[in-house]
Amino acid sequence: MTDRLDRALGAFYGLALGDALGMPTQVMSRADVVRVYGAVTGFEAARPDNPVSAGMPAGSVTDDTDQAAVVGRLLVEGDGRIDPLRLAHELLDWEKEMKAKGSFDLLGPSTKAALDAVARGVPPREAGRTGTTNGAAMRVTPVGIAFAADPLDAFVDRVVESCQVTHDTTIGIAGAAAVAAAVSTGVGGGSLDEAVTAAVSAARAGARRGHWIAGADIAARIEWARELVRGRTEAEALDRVVALVGTSVASQESVPAAFAVLALADGDPWRTALLAANLGGDSDTIGAIAGAVAGSVAGLSALPAEAVRTLRTVNSLDLEPLTARLLAYR
Repeated sequence: MTDRLDRALGAFYGLALGDALGMPTQVMSRADVVRVYGAVTGFEAARPDNPVSAGMPAGSVTDDTDQAAVVGRLLVEGDGRIDPLRLAHELLDWEKEMKAKGSFDLLGPSTKAALDAVARGVPPREAGRTGTTNGAAMRVTPVGIAFAADPLDAFVDRVVESCQVTHDTTIGIAGAAAVAAAVSTGVGGGSLDEAVTAAVSAARAGARRGHWIAGADIAARIEWARELVRGRTEAEALDRVVALVGTSVASQESVPAAFAVLALADGDPWRTALLAANLGGDSDTIGAIAGAVAGSVAGLSALPAEAVRTLRTVNSLDLEPLTARLLAYR
């Protein structure tokens, strides 16, 4: 396996790893995570009282991994381009399938509102004009695998294609651009510091796209969140992330929170994903974002082999063919 393929697979499986570790603690408070688990140290089944993930077995991925796979497949089928209207219909079909299975893990608020608008006949370019949550950031990893982050403007064009129909806002695009650029830099051979630098630059560029929405600057918050945890114990750092950065579905909270746990774990994929799981809140998405970036830098070979086997077995996950085809666009 080449180093680039190892890093690309690390990004995709790192996303799935963070997603699955965070699955049982999503929508729980940090205090409840500590009360129930003490500390999450591996895959856990969801508790029956979890309103989102109830009934999901240990190692299960959620919408983060599923929707990233949709984006990756559409990129390949579209010869490197994503048709926004087709993406909208694919995501609607995905939700119907989840409902048919009895799943409560459905579309997020921005995505749901935008796709309902598309279903009513609103043009795709208008449907995502209010989307600011992290749905675009959680599914953008395939864009980072497929394309180099330089030149930046052309790269952000690719990011916009993946999120315009649901998150065509300065905040939504900035969050997605940060994640995609970090992953792209890692896949391209960059270090963690280089990936973060690329994320900040891309977030600034992304914030100049889409419909303007009032809100904190994601680039600035990524830099601040990383400094916030410096020199802290893990418990102190996680408490500070919850109290000051936030762990909600808002892009201005969850995207910087992901970069904070990356800094705290010094980019180790397993540790990064575990720290995200212990945050609570939107822990599966924070874990998916952070795990994708960590995996892109460290590679699949740095992920615990047993954990990867669990992901493949529990979810019938086979990301190798799709990842190889995405990588061919570089």
